[in-house]
Amino acid sequence: MLKTAYKVHGGRLQGSKWCPSPNYNERAQQVSVDVLVIHNISLPPAQFCNGYIEAFFQNRLPTNEHSYFTEIAELQVSAHLLITRNGGVIQFVNLNDRAWHAGESCFEGRNNCNDFSIGIEMEGTDDLPYTYQQYQVLVSVTNSLIEAYPQISRRSIVGHVDIAPGRKTDPGESFNWPYFKQLLCEL
Repeated sequence: MLKTAYKVHGGRLQGSKWCPSPNYNERAQQVSVDVLVIHNISLPPAQFCNGYIEAFFQNRLPTNEHSYFTEIAELQVSAHLLITRNGGVIQFVNLNDRAWHAGESCFEGRNNCNDFSIGIEMEGTDDLPYTYQQYQVLVSVTNSLIEAYPQISRRSIVGHVDIAPGRKTDPGESFNWPYFKQLLCEL
């Protein structure tokens, strides 16, 4: 059985690496966080463990190092958290703030999911399997988030594809939802 290794304090996930992004704004005071959105990202596509995701979320992507970077360098995006291939956790935006991860999106009739959600990026692609360590850490982090934000239910843990169908596909067919949900239930 997994034990929660992370705790949320003041919107920061204790035990994660802090790598602040300028791409966020404050949430409206009356909005409660009740959705968790799982994404995937790799930069360049299908390449891992190179620091480019951190650079991208900090608006300092070196465009001269890969042709793909020139296509995305002007985007200003962020997620709250990134879970790396080896299970490391990096936090970019305070969980109490509004990260820019969902874009045009809708959950149960509510638009602009950034307003009421937390975004977790899994370092990966739609079609490459995620690592055992990533699932273990995702479960631990998810349980910590549910403890800190009790309005998040297991039913409101969704993929980017679920809130932006036709526009987004992540976390992709390689994300093992049954396995993830089984691990969540074991805690």
